[in-house]
Amino acid sequence: MFPPDISRLPVILLRLLETFQMALAGTFIGIILSLPIAVLATRDFSPHPVVRFLTKGLVSFCRTIPDLIWALIFVVAVGLGPFAGTLAIIVDTIGFCGRFFAEAMEDVEKGPQEALTALGASRTDIIASAVVPGAMPAMIATGLFSLEKATRGSVVLGIVGAGGIGVELQVALDLFNYAQAATIIFVIFVLVLAVEQVGSALRARILVSGK
Repeated sequence: MFPPDISRLPVILLRLLETFQMALAGTFIGIILSLPIAVLATRDFSPHPVVRFLTKGLVSFCRTIPDLIWALIFVVAVGLGPFAGTLAIIVDTIGFCGRFFAEAMEDVEKGPQEALTALGASRTDIIASAVVPGAMPAMIATGLFSLEKATRGSVVLGIVGAGGIGVELQVALDLFNYAQAATIIFVIFVLVLAVEQVGSALRARILVSGK
């Protein structure tokens, strides 16, 4: 594996960018979809206990199946490439964020909600004006954790044909080109480390501003 082979570094970096784009797009869309799902999974704002039960079941189902299996399912459904990987990350993000978003909404202080209820505010107004803003710091932190998780996971998804740098890593290993595999592993490490450092810095700022 040493010294690493950097002859295909430009191609590897393009694949690395594709991997990060998959993680970013999948996480962003998954977070957007998780918001209404989380509302329906809360005790106070779900329109009916059956709806809450079914929604929590959907979140648990998304979380139970590993993202690698979701990638295999979507590769069969939509074909090889980053689109399948992005869909797998979306579903995995819904399972991760849906649960923690719901818990954050249930833990929000009840005082502002009761005040808005006394003023005649609708359920939608209470959610938009009191619940979501109160849970926002926790939801942002969860979203950042989800992006870190998706960045690591998107590397593995490429091994089953779901796009990204995992394809390059699998080819290098199949051809016993361990020097090139070392280069790929190193750039993956740099990407994951960068995302984790940025996420940690943002969470620290959120914690300080929340105090």
